[in-house]
Amino acid sequence: MNDSSNVSTGKPKVGGAIFVAPKGTAVPTDATTALAGTFVNLGYVSEDGLTNTIATDTNDIKAWGGSTVLTEQTSYKETFSFGLIETKEASVAAYYGAENVEVDGSGNLTIHHNSKTLEESVAVVETVLSDGRVKRTVIPHAKMSDRSGDVTYTDGDPVTYPIVWDTTPDTNGDTAIDYIAAVEESI
Repeated sequence: MNDSSNVSTGKPKVGGAIFVAPKGTAVPTDATTALAGTFVNLGYVSEDGLTNTIATDTNDIKAWGGSTVLTEQTSYKETFSFGLIETKEASVAAYYGAENVEVDGSGNLTIHHNSKTLEESVAVVETVLSDGRVKRTVIPHAKMSDRSGDVTYTDGDPVTYPIVWDTTPDTNGDTAIDYIAAVEESI
């Protein structure tokens, strides 16, 4: 039977929605256990939110006479894209690479723009569904794949650092894992 209480929007969890930790950090295995201290909050995300894209390619096998007799999946790719709108160490490190961001004792940032390959991270996205449940998406291997989006500076819009993460499979073959808790304690 249909149940409208299962229809939901997704809002960021209070206190942060997107977190990263260094490659090799143990991944969470449920929706409610506190994240390890190595996870860093990337800050506010633009009003466009987060987009999770799964793309597959297939190849049709045809029999003599032209009938399709089998369709094989030939590729699978999953990405997560979003725009960070805070200019702080964590957000610019996610965009430019942690080794390209320096912070002095007074909190001043120096950001080096270069072509160095960006490092892989463990990522977690925490979303609160309409009925109060929390959905935690764990991305064991997230790597910035596309910095072709523009960082623009205008009077009426926030400076936005566009992020696109490619995912690669973990040892179980998973590119991401969703955990949904029964009820969120404090939204």
